[in-house]
Amino acid sequence: MTTEVKVPVLGESVAEATIGQWLKQPGEAVAADEPIASLETDKVAIDVMAPHAGVMGQQIAKEGDTVTVGALIATIEAGSGAPAAAPAAAPAAATPAPAAAVAPAPSSAPAAEEASAGSSVLSPAVRRAILEHGIDPASIKGTGKDGRITKDDVLEAAKNKPAASAPAASVPAAAAAPAARGEERVKMTRLRQTIAKRLKSAQDNAALLTTFNDVDMSAVIEAREKYKDVFQKKHGIKLGFMSFFAKASVLALKDIPAVNAQIDGDQIVYHDYVDISIAVSAPNGLVVPVVKDCDKLGFAGIEKAIAEFGKKAKEGTLTMADMAGGTFTISNGGVFGGLMSTPIINPPQSAVLGLHRIEDRAVVRNGEIVIRPMMYIALSYDHRLIDGREAVTALKTIKEAIEDPTRLLIDL
Repeated sequence: MTTEVKVPVLGESVAEATIGQWLKQPGEAVAADEPIASLETDKVAIDVMAPHAGVMGQQIAKEGDTVTVGALIATIEAGSGAPAAAPAAAPAAATPAPAAAVAPAPSSAPAAEEASAGSSVLSPAVRRAILEHGIDPASIKGTGKDGRITKDDVLEAAKNKPAASAPAASVPAAAAAPAARGEERVKMTRLRQTIAKRLKSAQDNAALLTTFNDVDMSAVIEAREKYKDVFQKKHGIKLGFMSFFAKASVLALKDIPAVNAQIDGDQIVYHDYVDISIAVSAPNGLVVPVVKDCDKLGFAGIEKAIAEFGKKAKEGTLTMADMAGGTFTISNGGVFGGLMSTPIINPPQSAVLGLHRIEDRAVVRNGEIVIRPMMYIALSYDHRLIDGREAVTALKTIKEAIEDPTRLLIDL
């Protein structure tokens, strides 16, 4: 019996995807609900699951092909099939390498990597990291849920991977291959192409402007230090900076509705809710999952949502529902050490808040020079909708709420 495998529904307004990787090869055994292919959409990577157990049959679409929802991409045949190829045994260390081994090794992935790519317990992002770094998944200790291997686990294993052995001393120096100045051409992923188009579209279509301010983080740092233990004990999550900035943004967006609005043709759409997109660095590029109803959530709810999105981003398991909507964006370049930036809005939104690193700086307080933990913050906005006065006021509201968190409690 032959079963057709078709492209599943990808999400609202998403009609096509790219075959990123075949996780099973023809003739290999397939378990029910096991990932057999990875699809790359405009926003996330999605696994195609086997509808039932059997043998991987014909692969009608090739890696890199663009496919539409409902399109036939493969077949699954009845039978038990063959197991995935086992990792190739490494040659004995005592065996001397031939002189030809000094030349650059072939670029194809080792058998161990091919085997790991078909593992049903690894996310697409983890599989790609394993292939890129040439790590045997059997040697990696997973730290994720139920011992699952995460991308961070792969990177840690790659960092600790022993360096390749030097050529045997008996090989003449003249026989060694010269250092090469190579180039590699890699097709942009669908996600990266979409990011490029959206950001360029924002520059072309919006009247972008950025206003800056700086924030004294002393009060927030003191509050975190004072309540972090009891907060984590009660809510099971750490108290971070992002929840403070999310709640401060809610105050600003309520006071200045235009910053929470968007342009639709010749109309302005005002939202009576606040859905904040949180920019997260994922293996394939920047993604912006949405924390919905931030105006109704408490600090713990926001922190839990952000932590879950961060985990999903690392594992490559973000869904289309996670990315849908958003009325305002917060991007924290400070985690990478950024001192100042001009973030680009995430269309159709009209504003984005940029956070940066915290550093001790000399400032004047009550006529005296003192040292305070300071952060530059930036608000980029679409000047077609938001006036300069409104943008500056919104950013000032955020600054004041962070410097005096009591405002967050009494809605000032």
